[in-house]
Amino acid sequence: MNAASLLTTRLLTEHPRPRGIADWRYAHWLAVGTVCLGAFLGQLTAGITALVYPALQRRFDTGFAAVEWVALAYLLVLVALLAPLGRLSDLVGRKTVYLGGFAVFGLASLGAGFAGGLGTLVACRAVQAVGGAMMQANSVALVARGVPEHAMRRALGVQAAAQGLGLALGPSLGGLLVEHASWRWVFWINVPVAVLGIVAGRFLLPRTRAEDPRADPGRAARPDEDGGRFDLAGLLLLAGSTTALLLALSAASGLPLPGWAVGGLLVATVLCALGLVRQERRATRPILAPGLVNTPGVRPGLAVSLIGYLLLFCPLVLGPVLLAEAGLSTARSGLVITLLPAAFAVAATAGGALLPRGWSDVARCRAGAALAGAGLLGCALLPALGAPAPLLAGPLLVAGGGLGLLLPANNALVMRAIPAECSAVGGGMVNMARSLGTALGTALPVLGVHLAGPVLGGRSVLLALAAVAGLAVLLARPVRRR
Repeated sequence: MNAASLLTTRLLTEHPRPRGIADWRYAHWLAVGTVCLGAFLGQLTAGITALVYPALQRRFDTGFAAVEWVALAYLLVLVALLAPLGRLSDLVGRKTVYLGGFAVFGLASLGAGFAGGLGTLVACRAVQAVGGAMMQANSVALVARGVPEHAMRRALGVQAAAQGLGLALGPSLGGLLVEHASWRWVFWINVPVAVLGIVAGRFLLPRTRAEDPRADPGRAARPDEDGGRFDLAGLLLLAGSTTALLLALSAASGLPLPGWAVGGLLVATVLCALGLVRQERRATRPILAPGLVNTPGVRPGLAVSLIGYLLLFCPLVLGPVLLAEAGLSTARSGLVITLLPAAFAVAATAGGALLPRGWSDVARCRAGAALAGAGLLGCALLPALGAPAPLLAGPLLVAGGGLGLLLPANNALVMRAIPAECSAVGGGMVNMARSLGTALGTALPVLGVHLAGPVLGGRSVLLALAAVAGLAVLLARPVRRR
């Protein structure tokens, strides 16, 4: 065996946990804690990035429309890679891919902090998204494999709490780092967490593959053995349509592109979308599964998932701009914006205990969407968007709490509508809807601010979000268990 083959074998070989850990009664909670590190890291990055936009504009002397690609590049790569990396993990081992995700994420974060130009920073963020997708594609499966059935719901709740903690901590930590250190530390802060994740995963995660993959009788089938190859054409068309659309929105937001290029991007968006519809109808293993999308309850549920993350991330991007316009420091802006994701995290994990016990998931969706819309409407109608923190606290807490009620209940409705044998594909579609909502929540505030200025544009965006929350109230509907 040559050196390259030996190295590949060593990298793809999963090591078991030490016997003392594996035999411990509560070892599965150590595995859950390791998965929570990845969940925390991914959402910390999502919550922290928006606070660095003004500093990046000053550092690279560029506009808001260009800087937003620090976030959009990450989201586009994440959407494109979730499905294929989930498939790859079946072949080489979920523990292997998950730990590799920590390594890629940490190295890309280190490079992003040293970036000397905006293009380099965006490229590092795209590589960072590869690591994020490697972790996100495996997190739920690792919990499901490593936790007893009776502890499954509680373990997934703990993972959701870790995500909420990362999202809530991001704005305040980002504001403090930018204010008192440098924007580069927004990315370098990820490196020690990634190192801790690699070490913890090596010793605390159970092995998901046999020591020799060729000797594993339970290995996943190869693409040519499982009834159809991976839908690469559908993936490329999905990535092409979303990228072209977001580039067109960025051009309308001030990204310096010629008019003919903007027209070409809009044409490409339509052509790729039509091609995607056609491809998914004839693909053996479609990534969007038209049969599932057309299942009663799934299509509106996916729409609500997209809307929910649009409502969550739009204020995270818009808030720092409006508060900076009102004269607040970056650190104080971060602390104020933290109220929204903090309320989201609390409501997502414990909000159900405050509601009447007989409330259905549909009722929780409608109540959550209505509260989110009311909170965003309250922010839009404040006499001054830079009002003191006590005045902003109420609307932000109401909006975040509403979203914390809406999204978990909606996910339960979607998964209930999907047949059990298709749950993995359905979960992938929910992740895609969530990521697309996040991408739109990043792009639309920039468009509003560019077209109408920070104050008027910000109010217009918030009013539009309140109306979209009303649409989510109408879309929430009961479904029959499949």
